[in-house]
Amino acid sequence: MLSQVWHEINTPLLYAVPVFLLSIGAEALALRDDHDATGYLARDTRTSLSMGVGSLVSSALFKAGTLVLFVFLWTYVAPWHLPTDVWWSWALLLLVLDFAFYWNHRFVHRVRIGWAAHQAHHSSEYFNFGTALRQKWNPWTEAIFWAPLPLLGFTPWTIYIAFTINLIYQFFTHTESVGKLWGPVELVFNTPSHHRVHHGSDAQYLDKNYAGMLIIWDRMFGTFEPEIQRPTYGLTKPVGTYNLLTLQYGEYAKIVRDVRSTSNWRDKLGYIFAPPGWEPQQTRS
Repeated sequence: MLSQVWHEINTPLLYAVPVFLLSIGAEALALRDDHDATGYLARDTRTSLSMGVGSLVSSALFKAGTLVLFVFLWTYVAPWHLPTDVWWSWALLLLVLDFAFYWNHRFVHRVRIGWAAHQAHHSSEYFNFGTALRQKWNPWTEAIFWAPLPLLGFTPWTIYIAFTINLIYQFFTHTESVGKLWGPVELVFNTPSHHRVHHGSDAQYLDKNYAGMLIIWDRMFGTFEPEIQRPTYGLTKPVGTYNLLTLQYGEYAKIVRDVRSTSNWRDKLGYIFAPPGWEPQQTRS
């Protein structure tokens, strides 16, 4: 039984991996002579692919841990159970999960302890299909934002499949090869144009376009920004390294250093839970 459930959870992503690799290769060839795109840098791409492999391990551990929690919530706490054999249940799950993804994504950008996990994805100064695989190894915040889903009656294993579909969709938004799409598509869906803005380190683009599949959430909650000019990709303070451990855990080390630098408990909490870049009042003045 457990092996069958695990197979259902992992199958969509396993099918998608060859498509990811073929897409990266095709895009790299197409951008070789395109001076209007950032293209590919071999070392940067190797780093992104290595992060992608590492994320497969961390996500497997995440699934194993949260599956137990989600099954408990669904079995003993959820007031009802939604069917898994009707189309509307899957459509509703994709919609609700995308809504949860928006708020999780917004959280990890606006709360430093969440940003410490997520910033590795934004560390590349290139924007391509390879960058899409530059994933975090610390998906702990997702457990918080996915927990309401089994309480709403969604069968736990379906949550992971819906999230995988969401991630596969997002892979194809990481490209400069596609310009703006047909107006109604840009209005409703997250597109490469919208996601280029999200990866920009320009002041006008910071903390914008958190969407997974649907850009409507950003439009509804005031975080939408259209692509006006080509973004400058990467972090506002570049890390300047390809070391995987530094990219994944360097911000955690900085949090520890900042927390230890003050004896004021309010400042300690600020270094952990305030937005990235926050400093105590006396430091700012």
